[in-house]
Amino acid sequence: MTGPPRAHVVGAGLSGLAAALTLAEAGHAVMLYEAAAHAGGRCRSYFDRELGLRIDNGNHLLLSGNRAALSYVERIGARPTFLGPLDPVFPFVDLGTGERWTLRPNPGRVPWWILRPRRRVPGSRAIDYLAPLRLSRAGPAATVTEVLGADERLFSRLWEPLAVAALNTAAADGSARLFGQVLAETLGRGGAACRPCLPREGLSESLVDPALAALGRRGADIRFGARLAQLHFIDDRVGELTFDDTGVGVAAGEAVVLAVPAAVAARLVPGLAVPNRHEPIVNAHFQVEAPAEAPFFIGVVGGAAQWVFRKRGVLSVTVSAADDLVDRPAEELRDLLWRDTAAAYRLPVAAAPPARIVKERRATFAAAPSQLERRPRAATAWENLVLAGDYTDTGLPATIEGAIRSGFAAARHWLYRGRRTER
Repeated sequence: MTGPPRAHVVGAGLSGLAAALTLAEAGHAVMLYEAAAHAGGRCRSYFDRELGLRIDNGNHLLLSGNRAALSYVERIGARPTFLGPLDPVFPFVDLGTGERWTLRPNPGRVPWWILRPRRRVPGSRAIDYLAPLRLSRAGPAATVTEVLGADERLFSRLWEPLAVAALNTAAADGSARLFGQVLAETLGRGGAACRPCLPREGLSESLVDPALAALGRRGADIRFGARLAQLHFIDDRVGELTFDDTGVGVAAGEAVVLAVPAAVAARLVPGLAVPNRHEPIVNAHFQVEAPAEAPFFIGVVGGAAQWVFRKRGVLSVTVSAADDLVDRPAEELRDLLWRDTAAAYRLPVAAAPPARIVKERRATFAAAPSQLERRPRAATAWENLVLAGDYTDTGLPATIEGAIRSGFAAARHWLYRGRRTER
């Protein structure tokens, strides 16, 4: 008597976890392989011995309009692990002028909120908020700055901070079309799609550990420390996976989902073109307890910091597209980013508290128009090999939503092959 069909998923980042979950739910016997000793990839938590507490390796913000991510969260039973404001509120501070404001979109699609000065950026007009409509008509080579940069005040206080955070690419280089898709799926759907969702404890506790538990309940075989060294091809399919210490045969009718970083995929798959420019992110985690009534996060304009997140016992700073900072010494970054953090949360500047500086030099692919042309689809030339990862052609930048969407797309491509085209 034969058992359920096997599916081999290589990589236990969010894209691999999403693919494995979908295949397991469809009745496949999932084999999940991960080179590291932990799952989550770039989206995880760990215990920092120097700070003596658990921190996230970076900061990620989900919005209620991130449909794939929230579907994943529901399916792994992790919805209660998230918190956030009940309404779509986005507080900002301009460190140059000292001004503070909160962007407050109304729930519905008709954006009447732009008629209320207190709900929008100081000094902006209602008509200014129609500018993103031009993004949908932008040419493939157009950048965010070219399309939205004419109104310098609103650009520097809203469109640029949002674009850099979403694309991890400078607005002058970032794809207007890609940013347009991000806005269309969130702000374009009204405030109901813009409610922030933040992990109550940490990224692993909300997005990784519950997924591993869900896979375990469905009988998945999860193997850590399994680095894929080579794919062996037999005619038009993958016939074997070679890991550092062993080979695993892939029988006819078994799927292989390659959910590894772009550079690793390019090494393993002959002729695969992938994005080859990357952008850095710098994060700073300060061991300090902000007041409980302080905002969950603040957008920072006019400083080195870009976004500051309030977590349990920590204030965490994210600087995207951080080419100007990534090569600076950790001590210099600590002092620089603490000044911005203290100002944003109205804390005494004094000496910086204990901090951990985390530099990701190749955090994501550069979301420039030329790089989008190098994003592969899930399907490959081999009938049982599909790709997953935020670098694939999801229509979104390298975000949690994009990563999870890619895992769903890879699994669907295998499950529905020959019956319908990939959505």
